Amino acid sequence: MSNMHRIQWFDQQIILGSYPNSTKLAQQFEISKRQAQRDIEYLEMSLRAPLLYVAKHRGYCYEDKAYVLPHLYMTGDEKKVLKYLAHRYRNYHYDNADAIRRVAQLLERFTDEQGSGSSFRLPVFEANPRMMHNLELLSHAVRQKLVVQMTYTDNQGAARQAQLYPLKLISQVNADYIAAYCARQRLKITVRLDQIQQLILTESHYEYSEDMETDGTDNPPPVLKPYTARIQMLRPVHGDTWKGYPILSRDGLLYRISFYDTDAFLQYLLVAEWKELESPQWLKKKLAHLCQQTLQRLGVVKRE
Repeated sequence: MSNMHRIQWFDQQIILGSYPNSTKLAQQFEISKRQAQRDIEYLEMSLRAPLLYVAKHRGYCYEDKAYVLPHLYMTGDEKKVLKYLAHRYRNYHYDNADAIRRVAQLLERFTDEQGSGSSFRLPVFEANPRMMHNLELLSHAVRQKLVVQMTYTDNQGAARQAQLYPLKLISQVNADYIAAYCARQRLKITVRLDQIQQLILTESHYEYSEDMETDGTDNPPPVLKPYTARIQMLRPVHGDTWKGYPILSRDGLLYRISFYDTDAFLQYLLVAEWKELESPQWLKKKLAHLCQQTLQRLGVVKRE
């Protein structure tokens, strides 16, 4: 049972004047007193309930009698979005990782999944509908050990079709992957979820064996070594990161910035304030090409 049902019960007990507390909540739903106290804290901190502890009755009431519990109904599509975001935040390993993984735990409480005062900014993840759909299908396939038929794009840009045994979902370098065993090639491969073009779950089940964990060379896991950019800023940057990107060193207004995802970094360069991108050259060329394409679409520059 989700904590929303418990919170609704707690709210009703307050309205009835029963002065509920963590002990009563724990006994009603057969949960730990610590869990019950977290539900009460959530009601107070996140739902802005004007809770007042009355020592005489050893329980809570509403200091403001006009308070109404917010509408807590959530559609299936909304739960899918939160489940996807919970997955992304749970596997976040960069700035403020511990705090962000706690946010993942909070989101999971909204989705019926098992398992204040902060100044950090949450990383923004695109809730791509196709990726969310694939994530849901593959999660089911992993749990049920179902064989899948997949069409995907490999690291060289070539289209591949394969019958795969999905083993586990992993997140690395701000991207989601499925680790799967290819029966035809007899090796394990990893495929980025955003490179999956078509995914079909079959009714066939596979039997897991340790041989499936042998990595192949068809589509190896991502390299975790970051890229580095040298950027002249317009003004000093305070802190150890530049909008979430780690600062490796600084010399006056010249900063060495670390990044993994080239496309995401290019998109940020288009909207961020900076004076000059000194290196690497390949990144400068990519940025120039991207700007050229944009100007062509706007009709400012003629196509060659």
